[in-house]
Amino acid sequence: MTVPDDHALTLPVPPGSGWPGDPATPQTPVAADAGQVRDLAAGAGSLAELVARQSVCRACPRLVEWREHVAAVKRASSRTERYWGRPIPGWGDERPRVLILGLAPAANGGNRTGRVFTGDRSGDVLFASLYRCGLAALPTSTAAGDGQRLIGARMVAAVRCAPPENKPSVTERDTCAPWLVSEFAWVAGPVRVVVCLGGFAWQAAWSMLRSAGFALPRPRPAFGHGAEVPLTAPEGTGRAHGGPVLLLGCYHPSQQNTFTGRVTPPMLDAVFQRARAVAGLLDPA
Repeated sequence: MTVPDDHALTLPVPPGSGWPGDPATPQTPVAADAGQVRDLAAGAGSLAELVARQSVCRACPRLVEWREHVAAVKRASSRTERYWGRPIPGWGDERPRVLILGLAPAANGGNRTGRVFTGDRSGDVLFASLYRCGLAALPTSTAAGDGQRLIGARMVAAVRCAPPENKPSVTERDTCAPWLVSEFAWVAGPVRVVVCLGGFAWQAAWSMLRSAGFALPRPRPAFGHGAEVPLTAPEGTGRAHGGPVLLLGCYHPSQQNTFTGRVTPPMLDAVFQRARAVAGLLDPA
């Protein structure tokens, strides 16, 4: 990758310019509003095409302004780095048995590195647990192109851009939802477990699963750490294993939650060990 000049360091990474793992090219179509998100998400001809379109979306003006502002201003410890500054696409196994659903990328984490839960303290805690549980190849996730890979798992976010104060609006959540719905449609066949990192992800999962035709309980079960909801898969969808999907709640590994002890490494391990067992994945070597 070419070393950028000082001005380029303040700009988002152009599609197809050599950033490790960039799925887009200069020809990738860009969604500019909610209607175009729906059309481009539904019209993607492959999973690769879908994640490319996710990674260049500009449909939410507030989120575009914020992610690019952060990419230009940077935090002090990263002022010499170039920031990704674009939406974060789904990442991991293309035929996952475990789908890990989070809230949104961190302003100086995924928005900087171009990969969700990468380059921030939440990711440090999360990937250490995934590694211990045999769902990640490395115990750390520091940058795109660092050799990290997910094993039998895929990681997605309910909102693909870093929001101010980590709080996307309802409109932003709903505008972004078709990216999640379409991604789940592409990968749902072998999925046996959906792990929701936090209450926001738990709520987003219901819309995703409803769109995929799953029978949802009423009233909806409340979110909680270790909460489990078995869901019956719709018939005739070509699901690889033919069985139910388990929705599994997990407290988000945010700095606030980890610093206060609301969620601990053993608590995370228990959730991901449960997910791996239900998914039928082999024990880590």
